[in-house]
Amino acid sequence: MDKLKEANLYRSELIPVSGKLVERYNKCLKTLGFTETKLKSFYIDGVGWSPEVAEEKKNVQYLNHGDANPHGIIISPLQKGKPVYLPFHSFDREMMQHVFRTHGQKINDITRDSAICIDFDQDIDVFYEPLDILKYDDVSITFRLIDNLEQIQKDQLELVQKFKSGNNFIDESIHQQLLDSANSHGDLRDRDLRLHPLHFSTDSFYSRAFDGVYLLRDFIKPIVVFESIEQYKEAIKDTVHDVLIYHINQPELVDKLKDYIIIECDLGQMVRTPNYDRIKKYELAQFLKDPEHPIKDILDDKVLFKSYLNKIDIKARKQVMGVELYLEKLERSNAHKIEDIVDQSFYFALHQPHSSLSAEHRDLIHKLLINIAPKDVLFLYWYDKEQFYKSYETWEDSFRDWVIDRISNNI
Repeated sequence: MDKLKEANLYRSELIPVSGKLVERYNKCLKTLGFTETKLKSFYIDGVGWSPEVAEEKKNVQYLNHGDANPHGIIISPLQKGKPVYLPFHSFDREMMQHVFRTHGQKINDITRDSAICIDFDQDIDVFYEPLDILKYDDVSITFRLIDNLEQIQKDQLELVQKFKSGNNFIDESIHQQLLDSANSHGDLRDRDLRLHPLHFSTDSFYSRAFDGVYLLRDFIKPIVVFESIEQYKEAIKDTVHDVLIYHINQPELVDKLKDYIIIECDLGQMVRTPNYDRIKKYELAQFLKDPEHPIKDILDDKVLFKSYLNKIDIKARKQVMGVELYLEKLERSNAHKIEDIVDQSFYFALHQPHSSLSAEHRDLIHKLLINIAPKDVLFLYWYDKEQFYKSYETWEDSFRDWVIDRISNNI
């Protein structure tokens, strides 16, 4: 990952945590019912998730009590606007933006000497079966401060009132209680520590629950797409809910998404885009075995590209150039079928969210499409960083250079 880090493409916006902040972070973990970290320093993202703590605990979802109960931690105002690197839901970053937009000023004040625990509550204690995902509707976002600070503030105010009552101002024991509280927690009398609950409405989204599931419910009929074949097989046993259920690898899914005007693909237009160029070059790279030139040079140089294209076997060559071959044949006759000429996965990778979709839905569908056919390295980085990092580890070093160049220059 060193090259990615040098290019600021590997978790570059994480916030460092050390010293007193580690103590506050551990108090949040305990308040939420988790075990403390033994690390003396680590990094966190916008929702308070840390890759180092996740590695220590051997659990990337260490801020969850099961699939139905995710949590967050705010220990610094610097978390405002930061990425959520391993979102449990596709809307997690939007929820955190909502939190800071509403309570930003109070968060700045509270995190001077305290920290905030967040509960994302869907009024679901536990999931029992895959289609329980349909219960997601409104998320209630509630907050708790470490050290029970709200109660301590209440106690301080009561002590002040007691001090002002009658002749209590001469009572040394009350003086001492006030001093002890102020020394331990500061003067809380005029601080606004109340973070009222927030509500966040969900529509279509992706969740890591049930080993990964998409819920598309803003279209003709709700569509549920499972990444796990086991969860899919369990879900299709359901006879109660009026929804369409697919596994992500089913070709029929792409047809249905096109029927519902969720995705589209104009091959004549796509072959003139950078997307097509990236996918075609990615495809060739998969067939290069022990090349004499660096893969980056092969993919960037037209002469080398053609040279190596002609060195691979004819079947592989047709897979790389199938779209252009199909369009050429189509100019002469419309009798040709696309499935006879264009590799299915290549064709699926060229689909785009329909132009009529909102920006939020477009991002979600981009993520779904890149999970169906992960061939566009730029979109894989944008929409599924976790899978990108896993794939990156398997790539040849020179191909990594080419990928980093695509991402860094947005080409």
